[in-house]
Amino acid sequence: MLPKTPAAAASASTEVQARGSGRLTLTRLLRDPASIASLIAILLIIAFALCAPLIAAWTGHGPTEQFRETGLTPEGIPVGPNPEFLLGTDQLGRDVLVRLAYGAQVSLLVGVLASIVASVIGIAIGTISGFSGGIVDTVLSRTMDLVMSVPFLLCAIALVSVLGPSLSLSIAVIVFFSWTGLARVIRGQVLALRHREFVEAARSLGASRTSIMFRDILPNLVVPIIVYTTLMIPAAIVFEATLSFLGLGIVPPTPSWGNMLADAANGSLYLVAWWMVVVPGGALLALTLAFNLLGDGLRDALDPAAVSKGKRA
Repeated sequence: MLPKTPAAAASASTEVQARGSGRLTLTRLLRDPASIASLIAILLIIAFALCAPLIAAWTGHGPTEQFRETGLTPEGIPVGPNPEFLLGTDQLGRDVLVRLAYGAQVSLLVGVLASIVASVIGIAIGTISGFSGGIVDTVLSRTMDLVMSVPFLLCAIALVSVLGPSLSLSIAVIVFFSWTGLARVIRGQVLALRHREFVEAARSLGASRTSIMFRDILPNLVVPIIVYTTLMIPAAIVFEATLSFLGLGIVPPTPSWGNMLADAANGSLYLVAWWMVVVPGGALLALTLAFNLLGDGLRDALDPAAVSKGKRA
C-alpha cells in the first residue's frame, strides 16, 4: 500500500476533527424525531410566553381584566371560544388565552430557575459527599435521606401557613425537594471515579482536593448533569402547578396554569366550561411531556453506549 500524501493526511485529519463528540451527539439527537418535535414544542411555548404582552395588546385584554358584559352569559357562565375570546373566558370573564400566555411565563420561570438552583446544590453536595467519604459522606447521605423522607405537601402547607403563598416560596420549596435525586446520582458517579487512574495521577502531581473535584472529576459528569437537569424542569413545573392548584403557590389574580386549573375545579365549572380545564391542562401536559422526551433524547445522544448495553440486556 502506498503511503498517504500530505494532502490526503490533512483531508483525513479534517474528517476526524469534523466528527467530534459534539457533532456526533447533535447528529444522534437530530435522528430522533421525538426529540426534534419536543424541542420545537418547547421553543414554541417559550415564544408564546415571551409574546404574552403582544398577545394582550393584540386582543385588548389584560391578564387580570374582567369582561363581565361580553365574557359571561346572562346566567354568569363563562363564554366559550369565539372571535373575541379565542380560548373562551373564565368564571370572572377574563380571557383564557391571555392568562395562558402569562401563566406560561410563571411555569417556565419556576421550572428553569428552580431546576438550575437545585442542580447546583445537588452537584456540590453529591461531589463533596462522594469524594470526601468517611464522616462527611455519612452526614451528607443521611441529610439526603432526611430531606427525601419529608412529606412534600405537609411541608408546603406548614411554610405557607407561616409565611404566606408567594412565587419565591414556591421556588424555595421546589428546590428543597428537588436537589436530592441529582445529588445521589452524582455521589454514586464520584465514588466510581475517585480511584481512577487520572485522579491518582493528578493527586500524585500535587493537585489539591478542590482542584481534583472540580477540574478532573466534575467534567466527567456532564452527561448525567445535563440529562437530570432537563428532567427536573418538568417535575418543577408540575410541583408549581400542584402548589398553585392547592392555593399554596402563586397568589391570584396573577395567572399560573395551576390556579387556572383550580378555577376550573371551583364549583365544578369544568362541567359547563370544558375549555377552562382543557386549555391549561393541555398546555401543562404538552410542556412536561416535551421536556421529558427531550431529556430521554439527550440521554440517548450523549451516552449511546448505555443505550446499546440496555438493548443487549
